[in-house]
Amino acid sequence: MGGKNGMDEFRFIDRSTTNAEKYTLREKLFGVNEVQPLWVADMDFATPKCVLDAVSERLKHPIIGYEILPSSAYEAQIEWFKEHHDFVMEREWLSYSPSVVASLGCAIRALSEVDDEVIVMDPVYPPFYSMVRDNHRRLILHPLHQDDEGVYRFDIEKLRSQITSKTKLLVLCSPHNPIGRVWSREELVELSGLCLEYGIVIISDEIHCDLVYPEHKHIPIASLSSDVCNATVTLMGSGKTFNMAGFSISTVCIADETMRKRYAEEQHRLHWGDGALLSHVAFEAAYRHGGEWHQKLLYRLDENRQKVVRAFENTEIRVNAPQATYLAWLDCRALGMGNRALREFFVQQAGVGLSAGISFGREGSGFMRLNFALSFEMLERALEKITHALENLER
Repeated sequence: MGGKNGMDEFRFIDRSTTNAEKYTLREKLFGVNEVQPLWVADMDFATPKCVLDAVSERLKHPIIGYEILPSSAYEAQIEWFKEHHDFVMEREWLSYSPSVVASLGCAIRALSEVDDEVIVMDPVYPPFYSMVRDNHRRLILHPLHQDDEGVYRFDIEKLRSQITSKTKLLVLCSPHNPIGRVWSREELVELSGLCLEYGIVIISDEIHCDLVYPEHKHIPIASLSSDVCNATVTLMGSGKTFNMAGFSISTVCIADETMRKRYAEEQHRLHWGDGALLSHVAFEAAYRHGGEWHQKLLYRLDENRQKVVRAFENTEIRVNAPQATYLAWLDCRALGMGNRALREFFVQQAGVGLSAGISFGREGSGFMRLNFALSFEMLERALEKITHALENLER
């Protein structure tokens, strides 16, 4: 296969000359262009060859017009989830969406009313907050807290106390971004049981479901039982798994016919259509032929994950190995810096651009999120710069 550890497809690829978001927005976000970007949650690895080959083959046809997402593409995703996650979906449950965030907004509007309450766990991916607020629903924050080992958990009894007659939706991130948790079956059973008890619909973002490390297993919450399945909207996609976010394609799984109809009506009002034909081709190729590449990817990410944890072992930054995702959640509170000073330390002293923990909610104060989905050499460079800056800070 070539390359270090036979992983030539995960070699360094220079994206700085492209319009990659993580590069083009450096000066705007960090005030300098020279900073090494480790923030946006996409990978600096080549999209699988099977995807690129399928798109190239389709481009041999000279007409790039309107097309629908074919049933064969949905079937490929259904087979993937059956094989990898023991979740059996039916074709009619699935529909196209340009992104998980678009799906989230559509589901919020379809399944709740203005001023209804939506529970969101803090910290979490920032658009969860904005999608609730921007759609004029009331945001109910459920703080996730770390136990003595630094593992985040939700508190069912506190959650119960936050529910009112106006609470209609709970937004779950599973696996969780930014903390990297893979929720256990027991946790999901307890959470879903509470939602069923109060008639709360679960909107579950499972975009990172295929980026789970060997000692853990992702369990789609909708797979727990038919009752939970009928109370859940699952948001999924190929973008994270196969590093193809630029194709702007995802899917929504809704088993309950009434909820599916309400969602479809809202989707029709938005008129986002059925996506672009090259995205359709890429989506199907990824799920149908990307299995071998996916296994190699997990091996590489696991190596990188361990490298990140080792790098901070003898520093004041605490890092628990993420159970999923390629995002390390750095606990920097022992440095004693405010959030602004912390961000400036990483930019000015270490020369790296990370995602500020406070952007993920109040519970993210004092944390930073680091994307480690990059080549060995670039990851080593970033870690060396950070640890060197920490050493200088201690002198």
